[in-house]
Amino acid sequence: MAEKSLQRIGVVGAGAWGTALAMIASRAGREVVVWAHEPEVAEDINHRHINPLYLPGIALDPKIGATTDPTEAVKADAVLLAMPAQHMRRLARRLAPVWRAGTPALICAKGIEQKSGALMSEVLAEELPGAAVAVLSGPTFASEVARDLPTAVTLAAKDLGLAEALSQALGTPRFRMYTSSDVVGAEIGGAVKNVLAIACGIIEGRKLGDNARAALITRGLAEMTRMALAKGGTAGTLMGLSGLGDLTLTCNAVQSRNFSLGLALGRNRPLAAILAERTTVAEGVFSASSVVALAAILKIEMPICTAVDAVLNRGADLDAAIAGLLARPVGAETD
Repeated sequence: MAEKSLQRIGVVGAGAWGTALAMIASRAGREVVVWAHEPEVAEDINHRHINPLYLPGIALDPKIGATTDPTEAVKADAVLLAMPAQHMRRLARRLAPVWRAGTPALICAKGIEQKSGALMSEVLAEELPGAAVAVLSGPTFASEVARDLPTAVTLAAKDLGLAEALSQALGTPRFRMYTSSDVVGAEIGGAVKNVLAIACGIIEGRKLGDNARAALITRGLAEMTRMALAKGGTAGTLMGLSGLGDLTLTCNAVQSRNFSLGLALGRNRPLAAILAERTTVAEGVFSASSVVALAAILKIEMPICTAVDAVLNRGADLDAAIAGLLARPVGAETD
């Protein structure tokens, strides 16, 4: 697939990340149309060239168009899927009748489907079997990408030719896209780091110190790598942008939705109250149970993710969960 054939780019999802990705595609010289669920968001993008609901303070390229019909966004040479992960199946099913066979679907959501434990690429294999699937992952705060601050990401596809074509079509000097053939590793990194970021936020909220956070990041990386290997990914991917890079960013910044949610939990705020005041999605809240369920299927241990899931979804006492982690036997570091 040639880069020159990817002129019209559709973006499904006009949240902060979808809007930032539209800016990336526009800067790369592409024609861009974004699907917005809320009519007022589409109106703001089309006529005021802003998205104050999800990306306040950022002026958008006037050439970016918005629609309230998702089927319009897939009339494109490549489609970026930037909806929350738990909506991927429903929207893919809706788009399937109008999807042109072979059109690239670039997954830009980070998560594992609840109940099924499916990766987003597995969801698309079922619902959009005619799509050429790729995954975009890595350390990316939407507001920084939208402001054109330097960023580097992983673009993974089993077909490296597809990955390279998408990278050439969408990459810019300040949005660097490194290619990989390890779709599974890139997806696992993006999903699990959200759960670990909640844990790091809890550590900060409980004032357990920087030593504890460094230990959690390191042992969390071991959990992430264990899952990727069990699913057929490679360890090297988790040492890159979609693993260690994304984990480092998300676990160390209040700007992270997942870290900030964990921080509030660590300060004894109820989860329901935290979620009620947000317009954006902290994917780790939904992925925690999915990660634990998938770990059970794969017969691997992920104690940090299990503790986060217990606190979020099973009514576990926060201090008891922390004490449980600290009471675990200490073994070889490579285990």
